Amino acid sequence: MSKDLVVILTALNLEYQAVRRRMTSPQVHRHERGTRFEVGTVQGTSCRVALALTNKGNHSAAVIAERAIQEFSPVAVLFVGVAGALWETARLGDVVMATHVYAYHGGTSEDDGLKARPRVWEAPHAISQLGSHLARVNNWADETGGHGRPPQVRFGAIAAGEIVQNSKISAEAQWIRQHYNDALAIEMEAAGVAQAGHLNGAPVAIIRGISDRADGTKSSAKDRSWQPRAAANAAAFATRLAAELVEEQMQVSRSTAEKARSADRLEEHVNNTARNSTVGIMAGSVKDSNVYLNTDPKVTSPNDLIAELDGFRLHLMRHHAEGALDDDTCREALADLDSARRATRENTPESSKRAAMTLRRLRGLIADCPALVAKLAPLVVAAGGTA
Repeated sequence: MSKDLVVILTALNLEYQAVRRRMTSPQVHRHERGTRFEVGTVQGTSCRVALALTNKGNHSAAVIAERAIQEFSPVAVLFVGVAGALWETARLGDVVMATHVYAYHGGTSEDDGLKARPRVWEAPHAISQLGSHLARVNNWADETGGHGRPPQVRFGAIAAGEIVQNSKISAEAQWIRQHYNDALAIEMEAAGVAQAGHLNGAPVAIIRGISDRADGTKSSAKDRSWQPRAAANAAAFATRLAAELVEEQMQVSRSTAEKARSADRLEEHVNNTARNSTVGIMAGSVKDSNVYLNTDPKVTSPNDLIAELDGFRLHLMRHHAEGALDDDTCREALADLDSARRATRENTPESSKRAAMTLRRLRGLIADCPALVAKLAPLVVAAGGTA
């Protein structure tokens, strides 16, 4: 995962420009399939943003969102732009951050009418909590510049469909009122982005500035007045949220690194003590100058060693999840572990040598993680190698 980068997607060019104005030194990044991103830094922060235009609709938004996730492995994906308000709760210029997203066009047509088949995606808890905090602090908005009261952040459901909604009395308006009457705003991309995030394990936040009422009063003249203001407000809140997300990720990484360093210092202290002193250990073992506390595996058969290798895989994956192993190292280490497992299963003198050689190579790969090296050393011995 890129610990300092957030993807921001927009559907309209004016929304794109509102975000881009808050970036410094944007550089073009082209996906191999032609999608164009601009990667820059949020002004005054260390947060990098990869910005792209999806165009209208849930389908195109989903494709570009998945492409962005695969390309950048971001901290989060934010979809930013304008939307229509469904209730008076959100006023023009306010920002709505989705607590959950409805795909409101799902249904089944039967003889007695159209029956709703709702699909919904909840916003990730951590992003919702951070958004609520920023709203309480309330220092994210620009000066109103004569536009009246400052914008407020509202939290609630957002309905995403495939049409521009601009009526109070249409069948679609009645459908939403009947089945999704807690939705604060309506738009055309959030469901696609939410689904892409769900399938790829990426946190997603939907942030919309209210530019119209979706009630028949929408017009080109009003759009020219309110869309830029609503887009600017959404961009202001979204870039602040992005910067805070990256800062939190950095804090987590620093904390994890400090814990790893503390564990390494403790292990080094124990090893040094073992080299220079006589150590009494309950239910433990000493091999050369390394001390293993209650971890020396009882390996009496190939099946025992396979079980220990499977257990070591879990430790390997945990260190990767905590950031102690990078993606490439983890991938190669898992490949070596699988190779050693297969060789052990063959249970011949030649395969035992292969298993030991592979585990020694694995030990070199993970040399920067002493805790893992300590766990692997007795398995190398058990496989027929030397510690």
